[in-house]
Amino acid sequence: MDDVPKDLPQHIAIIMDGNGRWARSNGRPRHSGHRAGVTATRNIVEAAAELGIKALTLFAFSSENWNRPADEVSSLMSLFLEVLQREVDALDKNSIRVRFIGARSELSERLQRRLASAEEQTANNQGMQLVLAVAYGGRWDIVQACQKLALDVEQSRLSAGDVSEERLAEYLSLVGTPPPDLLIRTGGERRISNFLLWDLAYTELYFTDTLWPEFAAPDLEAGIHFFAGRERRFGRTGEQVADKKS
Repeated sequence: MDDVPKDLPQHIAIIMDGNGRWARSNGRPRHSGHRAGVTATRNIVEAAAELGIKALTLFAFSSENWNRPADEVSSLMSLFLEVLQREVDALDKNSIRVRFIGARSELSERLQRRLASAEEQTANNQGMQLVLAVAYGGRWDIVQACQKLALDVEQSRLSAGDVSEERLAEYLSLVGTPPPDLLIRTGGERRISNFLLWDLAYTELYFTDTLWPEFAAPDLEAGIHFFAGRERRFGRTGEQVADKKS
């Protein structure tokens, strides 16, 4: 990793796509693709932490994934439980703080308890923040934020004039974490699929054909190199950005 750029993205978000296609291309059942994806996830978490990435957000299970066949959903939920039980101690040992975002009420009580336990166990860690989006959708995130904001206005804790972009952001799932600098999507699709709709407003988007089970540290570095080559203007001109750097 000696050739990794100095200006790293502080927060990377990843849509981990391609497990099913990887399994199919290798003549295996879909659940084997998800298990292979777990290995890739472990490797990327380790690589990101080693690089010094401050936050890593992974799209593990979307709101729309509930529409998949019931046996696949059940298998995924069991896999989540298995992985949490197996991996949380190693994450804790490496000072990684774990957070979960998404509609927890849609998950089983057992899984909800396990998520809460993992968060509690790692809450004081000072290393990389690992955010796992489970039963998450960007539209859901904005709606639930609006509902909380509306309730505070209704109960006179806020006035309508207090509502602003900054205020609404305080009710979103990633509150306390800077928006992603870089989004990586594996598997060849070129869309964000209802992921972090608010937070990705100025995120650099990197798409790769590599299927998630095959995504490794060199692929992560390729995404980081792409990011390093981008000029992030945030509405300013290129000249203004250059003047700010000089």
